[in-house]
This record gives sequence, structure tokens and C-alpha cells, in this order.
Amino acid sequence: MKKELFALGDVHGQISLFKKMLTNWNEDTQQLLLIGDLGDRGENPKECLLLAKILVEEKGAIYLKGNHEEMLLNFMNDPERNYELYCLNGGMKTLETFLHPGLDAEYSPTEIGMFLASRYPALKPFLETLPLYYEWGDFLFVHAGVDLSKRDWRQTSDEDYVWIRDSFHKEKNNTGKIIVFGHTITPALYGDNHTTDLWIKDNKIGIDGGAVYGGALHGVLFNETNLVKDIKIDNIGYVWDGRV
Repeated sequence: MKKELFALGDVHGQISLFKKMLTNWNEDTQQLLLIGDLGDRGENPKECLLLAKILVEEKGAIYLKGNHEEMLLNFMNDPERNYELYCLNGGMKTLETFLHPGLDAEYSPTEIGMFLASRYPALKPFLETLPLYYEWGDFLFVHAGVDLSKRDWRQTSDEDYVWIRDSFHKEKNNTGKIIVFGHTITPALYGDNHTTDLWIKDNKIGIDGGAVYGGALHGVLFNETNLVKDIKIDNIGYVWDGRV
């Protein structure tokens, strides 16, 4: 096991920020962890997802499943049923970068799903292997959070691992773990729609600085007991519209 872990917040298609942040990662001494939501919205979701796949398969990175990975999988499994929800959450950007712009005017959801599966046959099996959480020393890494009302946090439902919000943020953390999560952007956690710093409260650390909305991408370095360093790269040119 490596001595340190380098965790990245939600990338959401921001390939330039993703690559820039990776220059701060020491592959020899640091385990890389991606907190989930690599695709949908942003600059180029396809490149982000394919780079993440390479990092997992060739560099041993940990890539946690986020709600956006789940929505992509749901779309691929049942395009007609899940197309509208996926597109409402930025999925069309992902589909267009994998295939081509203007898909919705040309093809049905079923046809789009067939094209995606035939041209990228390894994508769905890869996404299906993504873990829901990762334990590292005193820390628990998870995309959205855990159900703190459970006696054992491991009883959290698969849905809550990738979707939970307020109940996790507000419930007392008695897990004995410091929980590091993404999913809810820190401007929303601070309640000011502005602050993109890490959110740290009750042994919970929110690392999604809302990069795709003009916030920041965080790369956070941990050892087994402490947060060692936070690298924050601000993103200029996007405006948060209030959605998370």
C-alpha cells in the first residue's frame, strides 16, 4: 500500500483541469482516487471517462461510482426509459462527445444506445466494476455519502452511496471514520453559492468545488490519519446556475 492517497473532486468533463491536476500526482508514492462524476457537462466528458479508464487499468487508480456514472449505465441498459433523465443531467454532452453533435435530432434513444455500445464495447463493463466506496486508514471515501441513521454505515443502500445529500450532511457522524465525499458542491454546502474551499465539518470533508460551474477542482492529499495538503485549481468561464 502506498504511503499517501491523492483524491480528486468531481471532474464533470473538465478535461483540461483534470490533466492539469494530475501533474500534481506522484504516481510512485500516492494512490490516486477519483471521487466519481467524470462525465456529463463540461469540456469533453468522453476524454475524461476514457482517461479515467486508463488510470484504473494501467495505473491502479481507484474510481468510485458517482450518480452520473449510474445514470449513464441506466441509459445504456434501458435507453428509452432513462434517456430524458440522463439528458436533463448533462448526459447529452457525454453522448455527443462519444458519438457526434446533434444526435437527438437524428436518432432515437435506442439507436443512440446501440451506437454507443457498438463503438465502445468496453465502456459498460468497465463502469459496472466501479466500487461504491474505498476505505483508507482513518478515512472513508464515497461519492455522495452514507446513511448515518444506520448502526453500520455499510448498510447504506447502493442508491444512497451515489445520491444522498441533506440527511448525510446534517446527521451526526458516529462512524469512527472521516468521510470524504463529492456530489454536492461546496458552494451549496456553505449555503452562500460562492465558497469553493473544502467543506470540513463533523469529520466530513466535501471536495467537490463545483469546477464545471466556474468553481474549483480539488486534489486533496491524505496520509492514513491526516489531510496533508489541498491543491485547488480555479476554473474561469462557467457560471453556476444553482443546480447540483
